[in-house]
Amino acid sequence: MVRFNKWDGFEMKNVSLELHKAAIYRRKGGYKNLIESDEKDDKVFVAFKIDSIPERRPFLLSRDFAYVRPSGRNIEPFQGIIYRVVKSNLVLVEFGEDFYLEYDRACKYDVKFSFNRVCLKRAHQAIAVASDTLLRNFLFPERVPQIRLAPTQLSISHKLDREQVSAVRQILSLKCPPPYLVEGPVSVTKMDGNTKRLSRSGVVVQEAVLQVYRTSPSCRILICAPLNSTCDVFTRSLKMQIPESEMFRANAAFRELDGVPFDILPSCLYKGECFSCPPRVEISKYKVILSTFMSSFQLHGVGIVAGHFSHIFLVDASSATEPETLVTLANLANENTVVVVTGALRDHSGWVRSPIARYNGLSCSYFERLRQSELYNGLDPKFMTQLQERETT
Repeated sequence: MVRFNKWDGFEMKNVSLELHKAAIYRRKGGYKNLIESDEKDDKVFVAFKIDSIPERRPFLLSRDFAYVRPSGRNIEPFQGIIYRVVKSNLVLVEFGEDFYLEYDRACKYDVKFSFNRVCLKRAHQAIAVASDTLLRNFLFPERVPQIRLAPTQLSISHKLDREQVSAVRQILSLKCPPPYLVEGPVSVTKMDGNTKRLSRSGVVVQEAVLQVYRTSPSCRILICAPLNSTCDVFTRSLKMQIPESEMFRANAAFRELDGVPFDILPSCLYKGECFSCPPRVEISKYKVILSTFMSSFQLHGVGIVAGHFSHIFLVDASSATEPETLVTLANLANENTVVVVTGALRDHSGWVRSPIARYNGLSCSYFERLRQSELYNGLDPKFMTQLQERETT
């Protein structure tokens, strides 16, 4: 089923725009002295509703653009930046002072949208880099003799079952490509209320990370996922056993401060009104870094080179498009990097906005494409683990 087409032809007519006041949290200092009484500003946004049925509207994200102009008037539209989409259908947009000077509550407006092309540019850059022959064993892996480490005595958590323990041991024996697949449900599941916990595949990633961290003094581990919420849950679970000084949570520059769980803020870097990434010399000292696929480009941007990380975990890769996954893989992995990819065949592979891209196969995720290849289709435990979907105890 086709969900979204290009946005050029989508326009909302005669829309009522309301002014909406929202609390915005800000800090003037760094991340080491965070306190709960951080400065809070009330900011005025323009609010309006879009259709609650996804098939009838564009898929909007923070930092996309909205254009409005009074209905029936042929004037240059006002450009605003989408701050947040609340409960899927209430859009909050930040406009410049010129709009507020002209704003009339009784007036109706026509609204159009355009997406922010920063992520698209990063995906294009990753695809260009991925043409390097050194990445062939990650993109099109074949059955070749693997270099594996000798088994070591491990003290694995008793909470893991036999399948999970086997997966962790296989991951720890890896030394180079091809990628190791862990097939199972999405890594983070919701419990009662808003509580979230790691699923069976998430627990495998957590335990593998902890074992690598404990047994390899020179390790550098990167954990990437499509969603900030997934990265946040992993950060919270790992910080219980990994010192704050050795773990960093990278965020997109304009992620809302109040959207980051308070207990993981000390693992982030926040300056002025946006998140940032430490310089290369400083960030190179961290043993574990967590980021979304797209935000991992910041690490490349500050000078982290391919091969810096001994292990890269591409979590829930079936929930992202392949170009999104490549932002991490193409820029930060080389022939000496151990890559672990988790996902599920029935998972949605992200939002592909272009019908041309969908037609040409880009709705198939990196995880699913590998999983259906000859190397992994036989379920050989040396190359993948298939976890049964059941409750984690």
